[in-house]
Amino acid sequence: MYLETIAYALIGLTVGIGAPLLRPGYFPAGRSLTVSTALVAALLGGLIARYAFDGQQTAAALVISSVSSVLLVSVLARPDQAPRRGGHRRHRHA
Repeated sequence: MYLETIAYALIGLTVGIGAPLLRPGYFPAGRSLTVSTALVAALLGGLIARYAFDGQQTAAALVISSVSSVLLVSVLARPDQAPRRGGHRRHRHA
């Protein structure tokens, strides 16, 4: 159980550190918020999956941990605030 929990934590840290590195303009919030969100999502997703599968499907629990971490970190992404390549921003109309 401890090795799986460490694997979930590593997945969360990888997603949390990797997301702002791949798309730095999409994450205006601090890096600590992104990393902690990914870490908590991976741990909770993995542990819930582990209990749901009764500890029998370790690979599936790792996949669910990864998916839950990516999905929750994507909530923090702000593509509307990312710099545009052409230099102009899209205007919002009320």
